Amino acid sequence: MSTDGTFTYNGGKVDPGERQNLRYGISETYLGDPVRIPVTIINGEQPGPTVFLSAAAHGDELNGIEVVREVAHEWDLSDLAGTLVCLPVLNVPGFLAQQRYLPIYDRDLNRSFPGREDSTSAKRMAARIFDNFVAPCDFGIDFHTSTRGRTNMLHVRADMSNDAVARLAKAYGSNVIIDSEGSDGVLRTEATRVGIPTVTVEMGEAHRFQRGLIDDALAGVKSVFSEYELLETSAVRWPGWRTVIDDENEKTWIRADAGGIVDMHPERGSLVREGERICTLTNPFKDDNVAVDAPFTGLLVGILENPVVYPGNPLCHLVELEPKVRRVVEREQADRTT
Repeated sequence: MSTDGTFTYNGGKVDPGERQNLRYGISETYLGDPVRIPVTIINGEQPGPTVFLSAAAHGDELNGIEVVREVAHEWDLSDLAGTLVCLPVLNVPGFLAQQRYLPIYDRDLNRSFPGREDSTSAKRMAARIFDNFVAPCDFGIDFHTSTRGRTNMLHVRADMSNDAVARLAKAYGSNVIIDSEGSDGVLRTEATRVGIPTVTVEMGEAHRFQRGLIDDALAGVKSVFSEYELLETSAVRWPGWRTVIDDENEKTWIRADAGGIVDMHPERGSLVREGERICTLTNPFKDDNVAVDAPFTGLLVGILENPVVYPGNPLCHLVELEPKVRRVVEREQADRTT
């Protein structure tokens, strides 16, 4: 941002009080045609932080696209204090092919940030996104879903050792925060490293819009905007209970020890008790059932949706809860069934 509040990028600018929709070139196809990402920039008349909202770094992860679009084009932003950079589809080639990775040597765009202009095609794309639309920001939220064949309850992933990131993660108001620095090349990791606190919001599954999760995610964005005074909205939300998973012993992926067809018993977000049946693996004849039980009492943050596995494939993501939090979750889930 310039000193007069103008948002600038290579090739253009957005003055205070202006909105701009653009398709920004980040690469070229085999035919030399431009590969362009959609970007909406809303620069409020009042000063405030500059924020990016991004989605579809993996091309088949669609829920976040609708979150970013609705904020940009359906919310009343006339009183916005600050600047909003909306990036609903980062991985345009993957989105067009409806696949997770760039269909160019199967590169992962979300392992390519902050990018390099003289490197691979993925890193060149990442650099143009990062330098123009992420680097000018004060903080950001990157939306994801689980990979194909699995589904996640809505949760935040954040480096909670960073106070600025922790503030953002808590302001979002999710029940579950998974504390991790993140891998090299991940957008939230690399943005945070250069002083732009960023969190990842995980929700649902690939290849679809899930209205309930989208609405919950939008409520989180509204809560963040309230925390940082971008909009005069309702108060920062408290989700009723919160757990921060910050110890490797408090979370585990349960994996199949046999191949087969999976019958998953509890739903995503369920509390399961130690020894309770999570799923059953069967063969086509149903004469060799393998039971998979919970190794400890915890919350199913993610579960399998595609009901077929090889040995070693993940079945579910189980996180342990503190006793006080577990009692709150037990009461909440009991109320839903009565």
